[in-house]
Amino acid sequence: MPITADCHLHTSHSADSDTPMEQMILQGIAQGLDTMCFTEHNDFAYPDSPDLPGTAFVLNTDSYLYDIIQYKEKYAGKIKLLFGVELGLRPEVMRQNAVYAKSFDFDFIIGSTHICHGKDPYYPSFFEGITDEEGYREYFEAVYENIKKFSNFDVCGHLDYVVRYGANMDRDYTYAKYRDILDKILKLLLDNGKGLEVNTGGLKKGLRDLHPCMEVLKRYRELGGEIITIGSDSHDADHIAEYFDRAGNVLKECGFRYYTVFEKRVAEFRRL
Repeated sequence: MPITADCHLHTSHSADSDTPMEQMILQGIAQGLDTMCFTEHNDFAYPDSPDLPGTAFVLNTDSYLYDIIQYKEKYAGKIKLLFGVELGLRPEVMRQNAVYAKSFDFDFIIGSTHICHGKDPYYPSFFEGITDEEGYREYFEAVYENIKKFSNFDVCGHLDYVVRYGANMDRDYTYAKYRDILDKILKLLLDNGKGLEVNTGGLKKGLRDLHPCMEVLKRYRELGGEIITIGSDSHDADHIAEYFDRAGNVLKECGFRYYTVFEKRVAEFRRL
């Protein structure tokens, strides 16, 4: 497997996972990974949902860091473990995010949009009374506003996350249909020196393509983009590094020669 670093992983420190960190680490070692970056969720002011209170997505970062430190020591020489976070971006929590991002020595910060105007596309209520196209465009506009107002992150996470949950998912979704707003996002990321995440997690949910789709990746490369991290977005041990061979082939087809791993917020480029 040419890609040996999974840079988007969740454990029981995230509200939507119950998998112990050590179980994830042992599986990563068994699969031949040399690097795992855990990126537990931290979403301030996440709305209450039928499943969980919103406060569940405020990370106990001290407890999480304690586990990272002890397992780094335990598995030294077997695998590199990195301390990351997936930060939920929203204008309403910009100041909280700014303070939080500077309060810990993270290796890597993913800036993700989960909430769009008070709703998460994960829940059907997001699409009530609107078409997929209207919902997708509203979400992309929110991503643009989020990254325009907050820049202390390394890559934009699962850029087209919203297509996982539309009625038609990505069957009618193309870069061309949303070219205007997607180009604004990509150019803003490049202007700010930020990268893009390739997230394979949507494939297990039935998508045809990666996050973001191949056309968006081609456009990012065409615009001069080079910073690409790769993550499975796995919340359990069964899906670690899933579809990474496919991701590598897609990236090569799009013109990328390297993927990126962040340590101490510094990019290391690894050959595909």
